[in-house]
Amino acid sequence: MTPPARRRLLLVHAHPDDETLATGGTIARYAAEPDTAVTLVTCTLGEQGEVIPAELAELAPERGDQLGGYRIGELAAACSALGVRDHRFLGGPGRWRDSGMALAGHGVRAALPERLHPRAFARPEHFDAEVDALVAVLEEVRPQVVVTYAPDGGYGHPDHVRAHDITAAAVRRVPARLFSTVVGRAGLEAGLARLADAPGLPFRMPGPDELPSVPDGTIGTRIDVTSQRDARLRALRAHATQVAVWEGEGATAFAVSNMVAQPFLDVEEYVPADGRGAPAEDLFGESDDG
Repeated sequence: MTPPARRRLLLVHAHPDDETLATGGTIARYAAEPDTAVTLVTCTLGEQGEVIPAELAELAPERGDQLGGYRIGELAAACSALGVRDHRFLGGPGRWRDSGMALAGHGVRAALPERLHPRAFARPEHFDAEVDALVAVLEEVRPQVVVTYAPDGGYGHPDHVRAHDITAAAVRRVPARLFSTVVGRAGLEAGLARLADAPGLPFRMPGPDELPSVPDGTIGTRIDVTSQRDARLRALRAHATQVAVWEGEGATAFAVSNMVAQPFLDVEEYVPADGRGAPAEDLFGESDDG
């Protein structure tokens, strides 16, 4: 059923936890606003993720291969924290499998692995069916605004790249204003500077350019998510297999399995796919009458 709201936002993410890491504050903000509906589409179960807690190691794909099912529960808890009431797995739970990734250089940069599972989301032969599945959701929800990753997937993960590609293709068939979630360079550098002076930080500080960011001049929308801090932290902690969270004196950080420190920022930033519009503080600034 189409959410009965005047403003409709739809987000397309590759794996459970991506919705919180990239857009958690934005989701929580709009989910709490009147006459606004948020739909979250997750493309895989995140089966290939690396498990952080030792006590859950048997879930890993190279061991029990039960991580995807476990992450359904993590995602449900995160959605509850963020206020998401309309969540869909693209094509149904487990239709396409997390493709995994190969490291490309240092830090969090990623690339397509040499071998892909037959159900891998990034396999070329699945593209058309994935677009069709997303088009079906767009036709039902009819969002004015759609959010996904930048064309490079943010850091190169093949599932993030595929999520962008199928979303761009689907929006050509069911028009909506398309935005890419990004991290601006100035905000990232300021956040890292705060972490550098934080006593007791349990994560490794990143090297130069180790964390992905974009030039600030490309950013079209900045969402202040300070008020959503508690919801975001609850959602991050819900993804315990994938994310470690640390709160210190005057600084908060998180890390994925590589244990590289990432600052917990109070602004989420977006680039409009069409490049139109003056800098804004609302994704619906030019698209609220659909």
